[in-house]
Amino acid sequence: MMEEWREYKIGDICNIKHGFAFKGIHFVDEPQKYVCVTPGNFGLKGGFKNDKPKFYNGPIPEDYILHKDDLVVTMTDLSKNGDTLGFSALIPEDKNYIFLHNQRIGLVEKLSKEIDKHFLYWVMRTYGYQRYIVSHSSGSTVKHTSPSNIGSYTFKCPNIQYQKSIASILDNLDDKIEVNRRINENLEQQAQALFKSWFVDFEPFKNGEFVESELGMIPKGWRVLEAQDIFSINIGKTPPRKEQEWFTENDEDNIWVSIADMGSCGMFISDSSEYLINDAIKRFNIQMVEKNSVLLSFKLTVGRVAIAGARLTTNEAIARFILPDEHYREFLYLYLKQYKYGNLGSTSSIATAVNSKTIKGMKLLFSSTDIISAFSKKTKPLFDKIEVLLKESRRLAQLRDTLLPRLMSGELKVNEIENVL
Repeated sequence: MMEEWREYKIGDICNIKHGFAFKGIHFVDEPQKYVCVTPGNFGLKGGFKNDKPKFYNGPIPEDYILHKDDLVVTMTDLSKNGDTLGFSALIPEDKNYIFLHNQRIGLVEKLSKEIDKHFLYWVMRTYGYQRYIVSHSSGSTVKHTSPSNIGSYTFKCPNIQYQKSIASILDNLDDKIEVNRRINENLEQQAQALFKSWFVDFEPFKNGEFVESELGMIPKGWRVLEAQDIFSINIGKTPPRKEQEWFTENDEDNIWVSIADMGSCGMFISDSSEYLINDAIKRFNIQMVEKNSVLLSFKLTVGRVAIAGARLTTNEAIARFILPDEHYREFLYLYLKQYKYGNLGSTSSIATAVNSKTIKGMKLLFSSTDIISAFSKKTKPLFDKIEVLLKESRRLAQLRDTLLPRLMSGELKVNEIENVL
């Protein structure tokens, strides 16, 4: 099979166009129709995500509006290892947004007729390609690549029809993952609506007596307490980074969650990009937390929330809420998701103002245990369905990531896939 595959250099089969430097004064927090694509729109293994859109409300050059299925690559990365540098994404169709071609994002143009766009997209999601881009990058704290660096990468591929067949298999797996994500998004919105009805608008309790509190008018008998009054809250830990022997990529070791992991996990998190060996847990007295503990990021990126889908530990930027009983899971997760973290800080930078003491002292509104238990019974089926779909999506992603290098190298033939699936 391999002798039928030809070698190409990316720079010979397409152009990569730089984005436009949209001015920062026009970036706004309020939702807008226009969203600037940034390195934050790229997943850790490539692909497009839009969990934190960068809204833009200013003049727009016509040539820098992106369209459905445009192939883009990220040319800047802030992580130590350049985790997303050079990876690709395809612009999705989204009825709510129009995406803009921002600076430090490359757009693939004038693609050769010999190359299928979706096949090139998957080439740019392979480990070998991305490591090549990182190894040829510039910068230390912030890594950069360029159209010429990306263009110097060579790859092999078959005829275009076979390219399309390979891309279709991988696209279909990603499409199934995206369907699950949309279903889960809808399920979580339903749960958030119920939370707002019960604990913000107090709709089931309208006919009862209300009293004044530091959080405004609340049903009589409800209490405003500090988070630590109800939950046992502890903080994660990181072994010395200069001692690399404590860290591993073996998923049989201890799950060690970072803020980056929380950015892509969905509601439940049960895996991580790095792991800690047992000796690290013992040597540095690192506390594990049990399944269903609620996690909250409070450094650098404040306000990411997830539920532990397995026994795990975290770094020191994440607070772990240990529940007094299982019925608090849905209530606490939804409360922390809608919490106004900007009110916690007294400085201009919320990312540096919040610490573990602040998190433990967060003022929360609590009803009776019976009401929280009744709320759990209504929302737990939604959470359980989300967890099932997340597990299915992780399985599909693992299958995709296993097939990707084998298909792209020709080791695995398209007609053999049925045996793998």
